[in-house]
This record gives sequence, structure tokens and C-alpha cells, in this order.
Amino acid sequence: MRECLLIQARFQKLAGTIVEKIIADHLGDLEYRRYDQIAKRLRVTVEEVIEAVSVIQGMEPKPGRNYSGEETIYATPDIYAYKVGDEYEIVQNHDGMPRLRVSSYYKDVLESRDASGKSARNYIREKLASAAWLINGIEHRQRTIYRVAKSICRFQRDFLDHGISHLKPMVLRNVAEDIEMHESTVSRATANKWIHTPQGIFELKFFFNSPINTTTGESVASESVREEIRKIIKSEDVRKPYSDQDIEKMLKKRGIEAARRTIAKYRESMGILTSRRRRQRY
Repeated sequence: MRECLLIQARFQKLAGTIVEKIIADHLGDLEYRRYDQIAKRLRVTVEEVIEAVSVIQGMEPKPGRNYSGEETIYATPDIYAYKVGDEYEIVQNHDGMPRLRVSSYYKDVLESRDASGKSARNYIREKLASAAWLINGIEHRQRTIYRVAKSICRFQRDFLDHGISHLKPMVLRNVAEDIEMHESTVSRATANKWIHTPQGIFELKFFFNSPINTTTGESVASESVREEIRKIIKSEDVRKPYSDQDIEKMLKKRGIEAARRTIAKYRESMGILTSRRRRQRY
């Protein structure tokens, strides 16, 4: 990255400037926003450092990605959850899925007196059975997905009405017991399946959350805790960001018992930097 930024700095005719010196020797301090230390070592003002940093922030640390062939892949909902009256109705998305059927031609061949020999008839009969088995299997899978989605919507009614902060703890076993199927069947049915809800589009596996205890003895979904952490950090003073320990105390006041290491794990999973790296002193 240092080399990429140096090339861009020299291309912009910034060789020998504060910009080049920061890139060459002070990226570590820049990462942690230690602008005062950079200013002291370069014998310049903090204002000059901040001005140079704004130039560096406009550079591309990974120039090759502008020429990559990657395309954005959008999630197409497999299921839609619509609120009709006081209930949620599940509608499956069958777009792009042709309706499978067996051509009547082969049935006519079997029933025809002029049909080929016994071996040919047995062959056709075998393939017809295989085709029927395949079609039934696909239809059974669609029914399973429907039942799983319906069960999830029953468990997560508060989420559908009010959003992520109302997401309930739920595991595969809850749905499996509700629809009387094996957990592995539920797991396969939810793999790479997306649902469109009033709160947005989510992968079905999003709704399975481990429980976090509260001070009242109840439980909240881990995703709800992540949302609370996100809200706390969003409201912080950027000059004095909250540490994980601060967030732990704030969550406790809201009735959520979450250890500091759990908060750190959730924060990292959301791509949020540590308080030291979030701090903006100037």
C-alpha cells in the first residue's frame, strides 16, 4: 500500500512534500490518527498534517480494483412476506422457475399397441418414474421452504412489525420442532435463500440468533445487541469515542448483559474500528 500511495503522490507532483513524507515514514501514526506526533517529527503544524492527510484520503490504496471484472450480485428474494390485515402472508417467487411436467408423448407410447419391444417399454417406464420422482422432490422442497418461512415469520412477528431491535433469539431447533422436521432439513431449506420483508431483504439464516441474557432474566437476539452497539457508536463524540468497556456499561444500563470480549467480537464483525482508531482529535 505504501508503494501504491507513493506512486500516486509522485504522479500528482507531491514528491518532497509532507504528503510523501507521511506516506513513506508515518503510515502507522496516520492509521491511529496520531497527527500531533507526525507534526512533531516533521516539524510542521498539526493543521498542515491534517491538510496532507485529506490529500492522502483521496488516493486509491488498491488501484487494481478499478479494473477488476467483478460485478455486483444482487440478492433476489425467494420469498415475500406481505402483511394482509393483521397477519403475514408468505408468497414464493417462482420467476425464472419453469413449471416441470412430463410430455404426454411418452405416456401415449406406453399405451400404444404399436409400441416397441418390452425392453423399450421398460426403459420408458423407468425414465417416467425418475422424472416423476424429480418433480415431486422439487415440489416437496418448495413446500418445505414455505413452511420454514411461515414458521420464521411467526417467531419473528415483532421484527417484521418494528425492526431489528425487536428480533428474538431463535435457533434451528425452534423451527424444526414447530414444523415437525429435522434440524438438518431446516438448515438446507434456509441455505442461500432470501426473504423480502417490510424491514428489508434478509437471508433466512439471518433470523437464527444466539440468545444474550438480560438483567430481567429474559433473552435478546445477538443481532439486536449488534444493532444497539451500532447505535451507541453512531451517537458517540468522535473526539472521545466509547471503549468496549464503556459500551458494556451502557448496554448493562439498558438491561443487556454482554461481556467486553463479546462486544469486541460483535464490533469487529460489523467492521467497526477500536475506539483508539475511531478517535478524531482535530
